[in-house]
Amino acid sequence: MPVNVHRGSEPRRRRRRTPEIAEQEIIAAAEALLRERPFRELTVDDVMRRTELSRPSFYVHFRDRHHLVLRVVEHIGSELFTMADRWYTGEGDGPALAREATEGLVAVFAEHGPVLRALADAAADDPDVERAYEQLVQSFVDVTAQHIDAEIAAGRVLPLDAAETATALVWMNERYLTLSLGREPTTERALVVETLHTIWARTLYGAS
Repeated sequence: MPVNVHRGSEPRRRRRRTPEIAEQEIIAAAEALLRERPFRELTVDDVMRRTELSRPSFYVHFRDRHHLVLRVVEHIGSELFTMADRWYTGEGDGPALAREATEGLVAVFAEHGPVLRALADAAADDPDVERAYEQLVQSFVDVTAQHIDAEIAAGRVLPLDAAETATALVWMNERYLTLSLGREPTTERALVVETLHTIWARTLYGAS
């Protein structure tokens, strides 16, 4: 005799999606949670409850939550690099290009500030997150030093130690942006842009 199954007891059908879309859905869920809680409280169960995917599908894409947070760092880092490339690869007026890049970086931090702050805080307690976060910042230091050297060679920047200057400027950016845009109340975006651009332009180009 057939068994009647009430509609309310039917399991929810899960929408099929490509592996790439599923992975991005999990990353987005992790980013959303990191806006609300510290990394140490982030669990796989909580992340997957924010998606329409089953818990086992998490392990199709990520080894564990540390692997997931590395992808969060990578995802936001790619957005930051896209903006910074306005100065790294641009040709022409150095201070003007630096301002464009700064505006882009500030826009990314304004969107992802709480997540980046959560990752920076997690780096103090978790070696895996610390390595990933430091590698992200160091990648900016390296390309900044290379570009400063190129600007010196072109005669647009007076001779200085490119590596040490890049280290100081990039880590200053990281701390200032995290403090200014990583928690409420945030600093006015235009003021953040003006402050950072003034420091970079005067340090490298002597621009007023």
